Amino acid sequence: MPSPQTPEAGGTPAEGEGQTRAGRWPSEPDGLDEAVLDAVFTQSAVGLHVLDQDLRVVRFNTVAAGMRGVPQAQVLGRPVSEAYASFAEGLDECLLREVLATGHPRRNVLVRGRPPSDPDREHIFSTSAFRLTDRHGRAIGVVATAVDVTQRERAEARLRLLHAVRERIGRSLDVLRIARDLAEVTVPEFADSVVVALTDDVLSGEDPGLSVRSGVPVLRCAATGGSDRVGPLPGVGTILLPGLFGERLPGEPALLRADPDTSALPEALVASFTVRGAVLGAVAFHRLPTTSPFEPEDLALAADITARTAACLENSLRFSREHIVMTALQSWPRKQPETTRKAVEVSQRHRPEDSGAGSWCDVIPLSSARVALVAGRVEQAGVSAVATMSQLRTAVHMLAALDLEPRELLARLHLTARRLTREQRELPDVEEPSAGCTIAVHDPVSGMLDIARAGNCFLAIACPDGSVEPEPVPVGPLLGADGPPFPSDTYTLQPGSTICLASRSAGAPPLPVEALTRALSHPKHPTETMADALEGLLDPEDVVLVARTQHLPDDQVAAWDLPKDPAAVAGVRRQVDGCLERWATPVDRFTVELVVSELVTNAIRYGTPPIVLRLIRQPHLLTCEVEDASMTAPYLRHARESDEGGRGLYICASLTDGWGVRYTAHGKTVWAGIGLLQSETAGQGG
Repeated sequence: MPSPQTPEAGGTPAEGEGQTRAGRWPSEPDGLDEAVLDAVFTQSAVGLHVLDQDLRVVRFNTVAAGMRGVPQAQVLGRPVSEAYASFAEGLDECLLREVLATGHPRRNVLVRGRPPSDPDREHIFSTSAFRLTDRHGRAIGVVATAVDVTQRERAEARLRLLHAVRERIGRSLDVLRIARDLAEVTVPEFADSVVVALTDDVLSGEDPGLSVRSGVPVLRCAATGGSDRVGPLPGVGTILLPGLFGERLPGEPALLRADPDTSALPEALVASFTVRGAVLGAVAFHRLPTTSPFEPEDLALAADITARTAACLENSLRFSREHIVMTALQSWPRKQPETTRKAVEVSQRHRPEDSGAGSWCDVIPLSSARVALVAGRVEQAGVSAVATMSQLRTAVHMLAALDLEPRELLARLHLTARRLTREQRELPDVEEPSAGCTIAVHDPVSGMLDIARAGNCFLAIACPDGSVEPEPVPVGPLLGADGPPFPSDTYTLQPGSTICLASRSAGAPPLPVEALTRALSHPKHPTETMADALEGLLDPEDVVLVARTQHLPDDQVAAWDLPKDPAAVAGVRRQVDGCLERWATPVDRFTVELVVSELVTNAIRYGTPPIVLRLIRQPHLLTCEVEDASMTAPYLRHARESDEGGRGLYICASLTDGWGVRYTAHGKTVWAGIGLLQSETAGQGG
């Protein structure tokens, strides 16, 4: 068993047994103090400097970092401020006197300097100071240690700079702002001066067209920073031809030796901004001769900095392209369709901004001279909202072609919005869409107006007598949110009534009734004037649509009540032919007779009285429609060769410009449109 005086390896003797205050072992070899001191002063890589009470250097180890090659005569016996003044910047003599006076050590104090062993590069030393006392506890001097921590400190500085680059660059989507941020964040932490250049394609918001392999593109100075002591810096906007960035842009950051004949700037660290091989620009970093030259680690740091900058530049270009697409999507056609001018007189207003609120309005021609007026807005702003707006707008056009009632159309549009919600829910950073939409269908033959409303989109009706109804239909649920039923109603309008629609967000406050009444209670004002007055009450990005209704004159509409008797078809054909003769309508009479015979025969055979035949003449189209009280609609069949019937509706569809069925509360209407002959329609011009 080992004795208490000889503990096993790793063991600790009992307190007070075989151990002194300073951690001495009683049986230590003779001369151990001298051997330890000699090893510290001759073999340690830690700089050791012994100072007396007057802070004069009395001893130092020459193998320590920073003191190699220094003759003892230049240091020994001299005050510390003189001995190390040439290569120890920031040496604080007051700190040493404080340690000597108080006995409190100071640790890890950083001192910069250029040691004689490496005068071209700045080194960083971590210094510590401790007071020396004799056996009686009296202060006899100070011992200072120094450790070269240059690589550690430079590595930490690179990490701090890289963090600053990631925090600073990319806050803006402006390419010039990105270039300025790069110049500001890298000077003076990384370089004494910097020149940032971009290609003309990037500055104009276009896709970069050159690659690194193409050589040096024409670059234009986008930002500079730093001291003029490095050399004259080019002005912003200056074209920088090859020379500053070399004859060929490097694929990786590289050091470029300055040509004294062509450049007044010193050696540069040159790097290019590239994304998937395409050149976006380049940057040149310069350092003063008094600053430490670039090292291999600086090349790696420059690669990280330029990669971050290139990614931000690409994001800016992508935003520019998306903004162009967004603007194009929001540029809905302002020109009113010619086929709707007999039914409504329309004026529109739109003040688009950069927010990209997906607002839109439409004037859609429908069958039988009817017109659909639409205004809507996607609640979320941005490019995704504009894309959703475009999809919803397309869906409205398609659903309107099916002759759906406005409330039914909104119910189908709600399903489309829900599908878009499911699709965008899977995409990162994209909000689920919801939208408001108001649809008003005006029939210029009967004067009927069918309205349905989803969301908070504005709706008002101004009558010819000057009265205004600001909320004819209450606010409904949003598309893509709660869903149907949507509020709807039907009105009979007098000629000259005005319908006002505007896109509004769900959280927008109600418009002031008095201001709204003043803007709309002037039935004789042009629609352009009323649109201007409404625009002043609404927010930017809201779309305004003002439509003054008209009725078709009697010489463009003819109607006949038909008995439920197949023998009446021949007489109906003669009446229609006589009407076309009176109108002098340039249309194929045989096609009209065939269509009328088919539609009337189907109504008499399968429909329910009352049965009404109506002809509607428009500038480019003649519409034949048959109305009855039955909800059973005909459908197009493709008859076999052996079938004796089933071809009538197919023949009508082949000869006409379109046909369809629309339902009302009292039955259905089957219609077919026949285009007028080109010779007259060209002369009429609408």
